[in-house]
Amino acid sequence: MTDFFHIPVLSKELISGLNIISDGNYLDATLGGGGHTKLILDSFPDVTLTAIDRDLMAIASTKEKLLEYGDRVNFCHGNFADFTPLNNELFDGIIADLGVSSPQIDTPERGFSFQQEAELDMRMDGTQKLTAAEIINHWEERKLADIFYHYGEERLSRKIARKIVEERPFKTTTELQKAIAICYPPKHRYGRINPATRVFQALRIAVNQELESLEKFVIKAPNLLKEGGIIAIISFHSLEDRIVKHKFKEHPDLKVLTKKPIIASIEEIKLNPRSRSAKLRLAQKIENN
Repeated sequence: MTDFFHIPVLSKELISGLNIISDGNYLDATLGGGGHTKLILDSFPDVTLTAIDRDLMAIASTKEKLLEYGDRVNFCHGNFADFTPLNNELFDGIIADLGVSSPQIDTPERGFSFQQEAELDMRMDGTQKLTAAEIINHWEERKLADIFYHYGEERLSRKIARKIVEERPFKTTTELQKAIAICYPPKHRYGRINPATRVFQALRIAVNQELESLEKFVIKAPNLLKEGGIIAIISFHSLEDRIVKHKFKEHPDLKVLTKKPIIASIEEIKLNPRSRSAKLRLAQKIENN
């Protein structure tokens, strides 16, 4: 079993902002390696928590690590956008740490990374049918260009889409990476950022319907909060952060607590470079007269 060891980002800022209370009931919408879940449970001995994840491997691995908390934790498999609590349960706080987790990136066979050869997969939920291979090998050129441009902010989206259609089928991450690199001038193929980075991000977002799910979740989540409860969301790129920012601001039952997102300290970035792009936003459920 893959060990879902994952260093939680902005932990101190998130726990402080959540203002955890004794006997509180919380929702971790993205369990992952359970780092944030454990910090919430450790705040008070009577805190309870529901943990959701799309990845069965994450749930299985993290459930073992959290055995000491017994029935204080309830695990749910699924997309957070589709979550419905039992008996109309409400929460004192909700957290979501978005994006792909370190174990998913670092496990080659999951197909999230082009650093090692693997089948084109990228599914967070291994039970779903849509994979990166299906998108790359069967979607029409225009649709590919659109997702590369909108989800990856890739300026060569049309050229890359055309190249992919000409050369497909692709079976592996490395085959795709090479085809993308050829679309760039030689001097840009070996820079600090690999030319395939933006396309792989776009593919991952499309495979997992990340932005649609996030938008649905942020609209729905305030209805799951008790009055005074706090929602905290950590995003990792501008597309996610934009949705969180605007949906928090637009929701009539939320008071925004972070005019600007909280970002990682220099010390945290040194310890965990993946925290560099993390942004935390907080909002509180208010009485809407």
